[in-house]
Amino acid sequence: MDDIKANLDTPVQDACLAAKASIIVRTGYLDLSAGTGSYRVKEIMNRIGYALGVYVRADVNLTSIEVSCSDGKERVTEVVDLPSVGVNTERIWHMEHFADWLTVNLGHEGVYHTEASLQRSNGGDYGFDARSSREENSQQRTQPITVREAHAKLDAIERKARLYGPLMQALGSAVACSCFVFLLGGAAYDMLGAFVGAGVGQYVRSRMNGKHLNQFLGVAVGVVAAALVTIATLRLVGFVDPTALGHDTAYIGAILFIVPGFPLITGGLDFAKLDFPSGLQRITYFLCIVGMGTLAAWFVATMVGLSPNGFEAPHIPVWLNVLLIFITAIGGVWGFSVLFNSPWRMALVAAVIGATADTARLLMVNYGHASLEIGAFTGALIAGLLASAWRISVRKGLLPASLGFPRISLTVPSIVIMVPGLYMYRAVYELGNLQTVNAMDWIFKAMLVIVCLPIGLAFARILTDKTWRYDR
Repeated sequence: MDDIKANLDTPVQDACLAAKASIIVRTGYLDLSAGTGSYRVKEIMNRIGYALGVYVRADVNLTSIEVSCSDGKERVTEVVDLPSVGVNTERIWHMEHFADWLTVNLGHEGVYHTEASLQRSNGGDYGFDARSSREENSQQRTQPITVREAHAKLDAIERKARLYGPLMQALGSAVACSCFVFLLGGAAYDMLGAFVGAGVGQYVRSRMNGKHLNQFLGVAVGVVAAALVTIATLRLVGFVDPTALGHDTAYIGAILFIVPGFPLITGGLDFAKLDFPSGLQRITYFLCIVGMGTLAAWFVATMVGLSPNGFEAPHIPVWLNVLLIFITAIGGVWGFSVLFNSPWRMALVAAVIGATADTARLLMVNYGHASLEIGAFTGALIAGLLASAWRISVRKGLLPASLGFPRISLTVPSIVIMVPGLYMYRAVYELGNLQTVNAMDWIFKAMLVIVCLPIGLAFARILTDKTWRYDR
């Protein structure tokens, strides 16, 4: 620490190894805290390490990083731990542009920016201090970046509050789950019940998370609240229209806000990059959250006497059904983007990508008689290709650098609505009733779809990214 303090006002390229390592490790820590995968954390640390002349070797787990930095003469090892697991796509975005800001100013190639584009930007779009950035631009940066300045940028990113409070997150959850229900074949009353239940359930979970209570407790209580409120809503509507009483399956759609899409997809992509320890931890976390949520919903169903018989799809013309699928897919992806803390421009791009991919998937399954697994793979592949096309357009200068969104921030919200939450719940429900044969049937159906989603994204990366195409 004394070495770092003594080098705070030293240019980063001339600083001691401990000071350089402090920037590298903190960058990885903030990226990991945003919910991204191990391969991305290693990528951003190696990129900054290369610009600083430091060799970086890191072991990245779900909640910890062990990093060794060497300059050929000395070696520094740091270990950092996260207190919890969460998702913040805005922070992932900021971290990519921080890496651009640092590496471009050190004379290296940027992903989105050139030196000229950084001078034109005031920095406010990326969580940096806009005032200091304007001063930099007016002076045309005659002084090199110091260690203190790099940490000040990271301070601004770390201190940035989440964009959406509990009420807005509840609205996002309500919209996402009600749209999810339609995509699963639900009707208007199913969507209404899921809307109210999911909104209340997510609000309860947000308030509990705000008090730093155990995540699994928050998931269980949120699911119980969502299921009970959904059932109560339909019972109240039933006084006016008794047909609403036949839509109890909506409670399954109301609990789908708990699906941890980021650990599932990043875990699968870590497998694709041969990072098995990190991949296993993320998939295990996904299974634990889903298991806790579905067990809580099964408990409610058992106590109230509900049976998930599936949704009865409304009879509407094909052209109208396709249009509604596209619209509800936009709403579903937008809702999950809000839960993931995506800025509105990022959420809009993800919504269009997700709607295109999910509409193509459902057209294949519903009208092309393709299997669910092929549909999931194709939908994820389309989402990955569209996200890569967006990123390439920014790199080629066809779109402004401020719209350079990380692929993972576009693809995961796009394909979360493809996760077979209904299948996973049916598996737990049948298992709870000791119907083991039926339970295994639903488990295998769910697992095949789950496996195909990250494979589709990985295949899109292999097609569009040479660093994924070759093992080096």
